[in-house]
Amino acid sequence: MTAIAAGDAARTARGRAQRLDAQVIVVGGGPGGAACAWALAREGLDVVVLDRARFPRDKPCGEYLSPQASRYLAEMGVLERVEGAGAAQLAGMIVRAPSGAEIHGRFAAEHGFRGFRDRGLALRRRALDPILLDAARRAGARVAEGVKVTGIATDDGGRVCGVHVADPDGRGERRLSAALVVGADGLRSVVARRLGLARSARWPRRVALVTHYRGVAGLGEVGEMHVEPGGYLGIAPLGDGLANVAVVVPVSRGRQIAGDPAGFLAAWIARRPHLVPRFEGAARISPVMATGPFASSVRRAWAPGAALVGDAADFFDPFTGEGIYAAMRGAELLAPLAADAARAVDAGRARTRAALTADRALAEYERRRRAEFAGKWTVERLVSAAVAVPALMNRAARSLGRRRDMADLLVGVTGDFVPAREVLRARYVLKLLLS
Repeated sequence: MTAIAAGDAARTARGRAQRLDAQVIVVGGGPGGAACAWALAREGLDVVVLDRARFPRDKPCGEYLSPQASRYLAEMGVLERVEGAGAAQLAGMIVRAPSGAEIHGRFAAEHGFRGFRDRGLALRRRALDPILLDAARRAGARVAEGVKVTGIATDDGGRVCGVHVADPDGRGERRLSAALVVGADGLRSVVARRLGLARSARWPRRVALVTHYRGVAGLGEVGEMHVEPGGYLGIAPLGDGLANVAVVVPVSRGRQIAGDPAGFLAAWIARRPHLVPRFEGAARISPVMATGPFASSVRRAWAPGAALVGDAADFFDPFTGEGIYAAMRGAELLAPLAADAARAVDAGRARTRAALTADRALAEYERRRRAEFAGKWTVERLVSAAVAVPALMNRAARSLGRRRDMADLLVGVTGDFVPAREVLRARYVLKLLLS
């Protein structure tokens, strides 16, 4: 390459990076990032989404959307498109305890609560994510794929004012400016770590192996969770004979997994007699992808000039399958406050009064986020405790197996349309223990 050509290439790369400056930079193009960018663009803000991946791409995920998640799909104008992409319709959940006892719960039940729809959806992320990003584009957001965020940029006062991204050639990095940065970059969020907000819980430390099978026998219109001593297996029908299959085990099994994740997953299934017949004629059609450890959270979901949403802010355990809904609901809570914060900083050029106004808006997001999810976090921890102790799981399965009304209520909580308080009431807990 001549010196002139090299100079032209460098200028082109710099120009490309400069065009990624925005009022709001959203790091991560998954459901939370796409929903946040969509909402902010509709507020009239200049928004850019940065993701290191190029879409479509596979993502280790349960690929389940609760009944209430369809509300966001409808608001973004993509519900029909998601269904047209082949999304399976799920009527409820079955949970099998180590003893073999089963809990059957339906979303459409007689408890009096109704979600946006009576069914959940399940669709591969390689199909779902591009649909959501297209909605963000149509709202006016820019989406830059294949852009790796390496760090956070701060001003002299320590306030976030942009991000650093790797050059396309990988030899250096560039700084992109923004009035606000939103970290929607998942479980091992670069934004959360660079801000010093990330923390890991000591319990439960679990990892997941996720893949897809075609031809699993006995698939129905419900999601399945099979709890065993030392782990559990989830099966989500995806339509057309396809299923998302995920094994979740303690992080202590990490060394065994690292050597041969596909072999570990196959052996785990082969040691469960009730699962063997269902997988005998099935074929794995995608690589086995690992994710975790889980049980991560942040001290708070914001810092001056930045906010966190989705798994970047909180992810406890995949058992209840609420990750996509929680990401989109978090984006809904954040968007109007993020818009206020970005506009305040833009108008005041980060002067003291403008910065205080922006920080108050982000602090309000944290308050609303905790108020929204506190009850669900408690339910998640109680469920996780039961899953970790076979005797507790067996006892819960016996009780809920006898009381379909209670099972429906719990499944409704995980479906995001029954308030968590309904299963945290003393009356419910006593019935669960004494039934």
